[in-house]
Amino acid sequence: MKKIIYCLAITTTFLVSCSTNDDEGIITPATGELSGSVTSNKTIPFGDYVLNGIYTIESGVTVTFDAGSIITAFAANGVDAILVKNGGKLIMNGTANQPIVLTENSQIPGSWGGIIMYGDAPINGAGGTSSKTSEDGLSLTYGGLNPTHNGGSLKYVRVEYAGKKITDGTSEMNSFSFYSVGSGTVLQNLVAYKGADDGFEFYGGTVSATNLVAFGNFDDSFDWQDGWRGQNNSNWYAYQTGTGNYGMEIESSNNNNAFWPTITNITLIREAGTNTEGGSSAAEFDAIQFKKQGNGKFSNIVISGYTNTNATAVRIQDALTNNDQVNTSKIELLNVKINNATSQYAGAGALSVLFTQQQYTLNQNATGANLTNGKWSFAEGVFLIR
Repeated sequence: MKKIIYCLAITTTFLVSCSTNDDEGIITPATGELSGSVTSNKTIPFGDYVLNGIYTIESGVTVTFDAGSIITAFAANGVDAILVKNGGKLIMNGTANQPIVLTENSQIPGSWGGIIMYGDAPINGAGGTSSKTSEDGLSLTYGGLNPTHNGGSLKYVRVEYAGKKITDGTSEMNSFSFYSVGSGTVLQNLVAYKGADDGFEFYGGTVSATNLVAFGNFDDSFDWQDGWRGQNNSNWYAYQTGTGNYGMEIESSNNNNAFWPTITNITLIREAGTNTEGGSSAAEFDAIQFKKQGNGKFSNIVISGYTNTNATAVRIQDALTNNDQVNTSKIELLNVKINNATSQYAGAGALSVLFTQQQYTLNQNATGANLTNGKWSFAEGVFLIR
């Protein structure tokens, strides 16, 4: 006997429904709109949703999305984004074959604001400040004393065509923005696809992330500041094509910290013909740049395609970073494989940089990120891990 099961769920503004046909094994996706502030716990069933404005998860609220759901923003709405305030939780646990996809109707990079998460983990901003105001146009305060802050769980989530520039010309959103997010938050198997700003940016905090793919982002693939100190990061993969700046831009807001992040298994690839945002004459074409006291411990790194005449695998941008971080062994790059005859490292301008043999080692057997393609890493008809 054919049996139809109906289920109901409420988004912020619309009633949505879904059905399952047991004979055919087909689940009909729910539909609805996501908008406004969420003030009570919700589970959003598998479905196709329209994002209208900034969908805000308030403090004390958990919102859970089913695997396989698709959320579509529309640039005509103005500023669209998924915003998780400090104390709120976003649960998006897709699977390799049923990722949760957040996209934009026009498929134009920079059309919306991506996922923005706030916490109260420690930061170390410029001048040693323990709190700051966000640069995403929302002017929210971030920073705190809770290193284990938990903002939820993101697994097998792909964000497409985000990185919106706010109209005041100074505020920017990324594909994924993590403001003082803590170590209790789970970040695994995430894709930042063709955003107009950074793929992943960490503003302080203690969160770690594994299995990240940044593909075709206009600015940096990976970026952080404010003393981000995640310790359990691995399998970071960047593929820059068309337009892109640094593979990794690393800074610590001019603070000579006694801590640093740790990342293993990194692959940075720049496709031939890729220009920087400022055009071919701009200087942001290196694989990894350290500035403003940026530091970190990195291992098993593969760098390919950074063939601009003035490019290098690792650039030290200023004298203070060289003196306080390089010369005191707070920067470490071990088992590095550099393809395409790119130089190992250099200082900006006339700055002289020298890594010791314990700080910077080459290894032609380095493998970089170890990731497996699936539907989670498939966009516009192609697999993203190459």
